[in-house]
Amino acid sequence: MKKWNVCCLSAVLLAAGCGGNNNSVAVDPIEAYGCDTLNVYNWGEYIDPSTLAGFEDTYGVKVNYSLFDSNESMYTKLLSGAAYDVLYPSDYMIQRLINEDMLQPLDKEVITNFDQVDPAYLGLPYDPDNTYSIPYFTGTVGILYNQDTVDKATIESEGFDVYHDPQFAGRVVMYDSERDAFMVAFKALGYSMNTEDPSEIQAAYEWLLEMNETVDPVYMTDEVIDAMIVGEKDIAIVYSGDAAYIMSENPSMMYYEPESGTNSWTDGMVIPANAACPALANEYINYMSDPEVAYLNSSYVGYTSVITQAKQQVATESFDGINAYSPRVNGANDEVFTDNETLRAQLADLWIRVKSS
Repeated sequence: MKKWNVCCLSAVLLAAGCGGNNNSVAVDPIEAYGCDTLNVYNWGEYIDPSTLAGFEDTYGVKVNYSLFDSNESMYTKLLSGAAYDVLYPSDYMIQRLINEDMLQPLDKEVITNFDQVDPAYLGLPYDPDNTYSIPYFTGTVGILYNQDTVDKATIESEGFDVYHDPQFAGRVVMYDSERDAFMVAFKALGYSMNTEDPSEIQAAYEWLLEMNETVDPVYMTDEVIDAMIVGEKDIAIVYSGDAAYIMSENPSMMYYEPESGTNSWTDGMVIPANAACPALANEYINYMSDPEVAYLNSSYVGYTSVITQAKQQVATESFDGINAYSPRVNGANDEVFTDNETLRAQLADLWIRVKSS
């Protein structure tokens, strides 16, 4: 990835008032929106900082930008009473927030960039009418491996069971997320990642315990990016967007989605029910969904944009030939996480045991 190209383009777009309403610069934001500060809560490494600056300059406001490292930690923060104007949760968490009346509807008269979204990512089961959310990035979870030290045929034949292959002991990273780790185990065993069957859940738990004993994985979240760029480990479970960025920095890395299936996910932008500035939040969401702004964000972080024009441009310019940027769609055994209180409670308890084993 040549970030100097992205930065140059950012400067041009900001000067042009990219994605925003140039007339709004002259409007007092307090008068227009009832506030001049927007509180945004997002994943780490998930936005081009220039787009935040562009929004601030275009609307004459301040963005307070905070980070979370998992859907669950974000949810816990909300329960503690924290108030934000825009969140970036994943599909199953959006479903949970809707079910618990923690979101407010989007203003589709303001958010006109819905028509820029690839229809494949609209009307999904967690928000069938997109009443509460607009998608932001999409992708899969797969295996990133060093083709200089790991045989491609081994990865393709073993799939997620490579995490039970003793030849890779001490050489692997498991993503530090209970949902993702259990997904790997469920798919390796041929089960649905949304199963409620106690015997299947127990089998997945035992699969992870055996993984710990056999390959002794290192558990990482965002730090997996730097670790794999420098070749610290040979194999890692990663999100496709992280894989695309890592591959752009280290050509020895390859990305594989096992035929047994994986998580096909979508993250979106939503407005909490207790948001202090929903009018400005709707403007922000529309701005971030503009094709030019979406291009900057997607180019910068490597995750696949749901904005059709941006996705096509990034795929050919920034990540040409990198399969992780254009991950598998509609894989026969791929699934979307659903919010399931029964499964959630069981996995939370078992995950503590997995991590302590």
